[in-house]
Amino acid sequence: MSIRIVLVGTTHPGNIGAVARAMKNMGLTDLALVNPKTFPHAKATARASGAVDVLKNAQVFDTLAEAITDCVFVAGASARSRSLAWPTMEPRDCAAKFMSLQREGPVAAVFGPEKSGLSNSDLDHCDTLLTIPTDPDFSSLNLAMSVQVFTYELRMAATGGLAPQDEQDTPLATSDEMEHFYAHLEQVLTAVDFLDPDNPRHLMRRLRRLFVRSQVDKNEVNILRGILTAMDKQMAGKGKDEQA
Repeated sequence: MSIRIVLVGTTHPGNIGAVARAMKNMGLTDLALVNPKTFPHAKATARASGAVDVLKNAQVFDTLAEAITDCVFVAGASARSRSLAWPTMEPRDCAAKFMSLQREGPVAAVFGPEKSGLSNSDLDHCDTLLTIPTDPDFSSLNLAMSVQVFTYELRMAATGGLAPQDEQDTPLATSDEMEHFYAHLEQVLTAVDFLDPDNPRHLMRRLRRLFVRSQVDKNEVNILRGILTAMDKQMAGKGKDEQA
């Protein structure tokens, strides 16, 4: 399965080992680590309990963007409340979505630091917020437990026919392609004075949410980039006319 588990800023190496074990229990092997505090470490190996191969093959990245650059769909796991509305899925529906989309390219579930969880800037790189329903009086799940819940649902989706069968005519845009689009969009919006770079508020974050809901494919992101490029050329031509 082209499914990646990404851990961001994990502080305890034992938790990395426990996650590796949870993954291997459910048939997953693609583990990515973003700025782990300590790795590799003997505590990670001890907690892996037979899943040492997952640890050995784990890739370490400096940024989340690098860890998901080739992914076509990314879910960020978090229980934190957010000031902006985020597209949200529970594990079963998210697992079904993963099984459907992984035919088009890698998909990833991202889990944040043990104490603070994912930041809003981390979630800017995600297509949906993954939430695990718990008892409201005791909602705390540790990192490995959260990964185990989701990977169990992935296993059930893979073996129980839960994955929807709809297929895209054109593959979805990758995370890297969308990041280049967002950077280009911000540049053009700034150039036309629609976005104040010194006071952006939540504009770019809201625009990201808009395009996430649209599930932009490769053809569509190329069209959008083409529109922005045409606007760049138009603005450059007007600038020359004014100088003349």
